[in-house]
Amino acid sequence: MKHIRVILNGKGTANPEVRAAVNLIREEGQPLEVRTTWEGGDAARLAAEALGDGVNILVAGGGDGTVNEIVNGVLAADPSPDMAIGVLPLGTANDFARGCGLPLDPYDALKLAVTGRPVKIDIPSANGVYFANVASGGFGAEVTVGTPANLKKALGGGAYALVGILTAGKMTPYTGRAKGPDQSVDGTFIVMAVGNARQAGGGIQVTPNAYLDDGLMDVLFITDFQTREFGLVINELQDLTNADNQFVHYRQVSGFEVEVPAKIPINLDGEPHCWDHISFEILPKCLPVVLPEGCPLLRRHCNS
Repeated sequence: MKHIRVILNGKGTANPEVRAAVNLIREEGQPLEVRTTWEGGDAARLAAEALGDGVNILVAGGGDGTVNEIVNGVLAADPSPDMAIGVLPLGTANDFARGCGLPLDPYDALKLAVTGRPVKIDIPSANGVYFANVASGGFGAEVTVGTPANLKKALGGGAYALVGILTAGKMTPYTGRAKGPDQSVDGTFIVMAVGNARQAGGGIQVTPNAYLDDGLMDVLFITDFQTREFGLVINELQDLTNADNQFVHYRQVSGFEVEVPAKIPINLDGEPHCWDHISFEILPKCLPVVLPEGCPLLRRHCNS
């Protein structure tokens, strides 16, 4: 019998569908342990405890932030764990879960965690802090931080797009330097996205060519542009890999650095940070995660 434990974000404890799903899985013969969080840092601590307790599958019950905290807790304790991660999506956007094609129904999500086969995926980091989905910097990070909690609840993922529209006219470009293994570029940018997966901000495809198992991060930079050039930017977003793009630049790399004169907001799976130097690295195929058959973010499925 598998040793399965759920770390449930405290906000989800009153969800009757979650309680019913846990009870039904238990009735079907699979014991489930449940631990709940009370404050920040609890999920990471409980994740490290699960490793020590010999848990086979640890289910992250919450949104992208809960997944992020659990991933950091696990990899800080063991950078190559045998314990697999499952996901019970209970957040506002659930970008990682939706991008992977994971079930959003609590019972279906738990059933997959119990019966599915783990697949090892890459996990990137920024200054040693891990993220499973997407890191956003500049304007994208400002939108995520600036979206009020009550608006998120009322509009779901659409809240991010709404706040983006309202604040687009106040974009201030960031000046900095991006350094890769064989190139260093100075310039200004308004948006930076680093994707292990593809979508952020409630379903926006920011790194649409990303895979979880290719050993690479997909990097999108949108450099400063004038209002009259907005149409060209939109066209370039439809042709990301065009080397002649003027404003939209898309690369796939195993690591790079960003330096800016003053600190800029950075969000890792929606969790805010603020740095003036960011070093991005990747741990290839280091974390077992239970994903659905045919997950669109696995290169091996696309090539099979």
